[in-house]
Amino acid sequence: MAKFWDQVRTLRWDDHRYYHQCRINQTLHLVSAISFLVAYGLLFVDPAAAAWVGWCVGMVTRQSGHIFFEPRGYDHVNQATDEHKESIKAGYNMRRKAVLIGVWLTLPVLLALSPSLFGLIAPAQGLAGWAHDVGLAWLMLGASGLVLRGLQLAVLRGPGWGLAWVVKILTDPLHNIDIYWRSPLALLRGQRYDPIGSAH
Repeated sequence: MAKFWDQVRTLRWDDHRYYHQCRINQTLHLVSAISFLVAYGLLFVDPAAAAWVGWCVGMVTRQSGHIFFEPRGYDHVNQATDEHKESIKAGYNMRRKAVLIGVWLTLPVLLALSPSLFGLIAPAQGLAGWAHDVGLAWLMLGASGLVLRGLQLAVLRGPGWGLAWVVKILTDPLHNIDIYWRSPLALLRGQRYDPIGSAH
C-alpha cells in the first residue's frame, strides 16, 4: 500500500512541477477544483448537470490555464524540453487533450443533428431534453476517458501505475485546493511563477 501511495505522490509531483508553474494556471486550477467538487455532489442528484458543471466550468478553466498561460518552451526549472515532458506525461498530454476536447465539442452537435443518436437512444424532446442528453454523453465521455487511459497505463507501466493515475485524477480537486489556495494571493503580490522547490 505504501508503494501505491508513493506512485500517486510521484504522479502529483511530476504534474505540479512540469505543468503548473504559472500562478494564473494554478488559480484557474483552484476554480476548476471547486467546480469539480460541486460536480461530484451533483452526481448524486442530477448526473447530467454534474457533467455540464464538470466540463463547462471545471475542464474549461483547467485546460485554458494549460493552453494560454503555462510556458511551453524549454523548462529551465526542470531542465527538460517540452517534447520530453509531453512524451513521458502519464495522463493526457496536449495531443491527447486535443482529441478529447474535439470529441467533447462534437457530441452536442451530433445530438442536435441526430437526437436519437442514430437510433441508439430515445430522441430528446426540446432544448431541456437535448441538454440532458448532452450532459449524459459528456459524463460517459469523462468516465470512458478515465477508464481507458487507466487501462492503457496499466498495460504500459503496470497495473499499479494505472490505478494510481485514476486515483490521482479523482482526488485532484481536493489536492489542487490544498496546494493552490494561496496562488491567487501570490498572483496579487505580483508573483507570476511558482518558485518550485527541488524536493517533494
